[in-house]
Amino acid sequence: MKKIKFLMMAIAAIFLAVNFTACSNDDDKNSIDNNYTIYQNAVNQTVKTQKKNPKVILLVAFGSTWQQAYDAFDATVEAYKTAFPGYDVFLSFSSAICINRAAAGENVKPRNFYAPPFWLNAFAQEGVKYSEIVVQSLQVIPGEEYTRVINYIKDFANNANGDIDDKYLSNVTIKLGVPLLQDAESDVNEVAKQLNILYNARAKEGVIAFMGHGNPDSYDTYKANVRYTQLEEALQTYSKNYYVGTVDMMENFKTHVLKRMQDNGIKSGKVYCHPLMSIDGDHGHNDMAGDDDAWDNGFEENEEGEVEDTSWKMYFHHMGYTCDNSTMIEKGLLELPTIRQIWMNHTRDAINGEPLDYYHSKNPE
Repeated sequence: MKKIKFLMMAIAAIFLAVNFTACSNDDDKNSIDNNYTIYQNAVNQTVKTQKKNPKVILLVAFGSTWQQAYDAFDATVEAYKTAFPGYDVFLSFSSAICINRAAAGENVKPRNFYAPPFWLNAFAQEGVKYSEIVVQSLQVIPGEEYTRVINYIKDFANNANGDIDDKYLSNVTIKLGVPLLQDAESDVNEVAKQLNILYNARAKEGVIAFMGHGNPDSYDTYKANVRYTQLEEALQTYSKNYYVGTVDMMENFKTHVLKRMQDNGIKSGKVYCHPLMSIDGDHGHNDMAGDDDAWDNGFEENEEGEVEDTSWKMYFHHMGYTCDNSTMIEKGLLELPTIRQIWMNHTRDAINGEPLDYYHSKNPE
């Protein structure tokens, strides 16, 4: 299942690159320029008409094409507006594929989202020119996608396209709110504490298996995958029934979660599955709670030790556990107010801290 999805995403990404960034004739180039102008004008107009405050917060999510995710994002924007009354709040998607699929109405009514550079440019336009820009990463770990957030800020602050007023850039304050699990101790322990408060009753009934995304080894920026291992360790100080696996981290697929469970003597019983992602989107609905099932009197693991084309639900079901629709906890982390608050605390810390030194990445240790 995972490889097929990656192949589809790769094909789509190549299509986007060919059609929007690497055209070779003047007509195609004009089309690119026209699309860019249309998108920028749309965001400019949104910001101009909605500007109420001198400061702004830009929330940066990877994106999704599921209504449940949209509802979570909308609720998050509203929560930010309430918590930060002196700031305007806007949401952006960093995934070109999600942006295009959302506009096409995949799964839901068509809706327009825009990439962070359009928003940042709009914040600097004449008639707007926010005095402070706070960019808040809605990523879970400080990995590959967080790197993209940092690079958006760097390009903006360095006026990479040369179309922003340099005097404005020299005076505007830019700040960055870090991902949920930025800090190996304080963030990991607080997330574990809040998750246990929410799910300790279920942990007494069976396993709570959290499914994160993770990065492949070649994209494990800042070695951020270790946060999943650290979170499992922190959760297990409360109960040995907590586990944290991923869809994309080597040696931490659902098969590895099963082995750790069995090594702890858990060979039957309930398995609750829960997305460890900001929203319950495609991965949650399909990779975790979907009906894909490659069972054929057994499973065949690939060279990485993963069972493909099989959801977590169906995998643990075939492994002899009670794991079905009734044990799927289909909520993204942004739908959990106490977990969302940790992101908001990072925003508050950024606001109260020093302006961002955008020449240096704000990396985890």
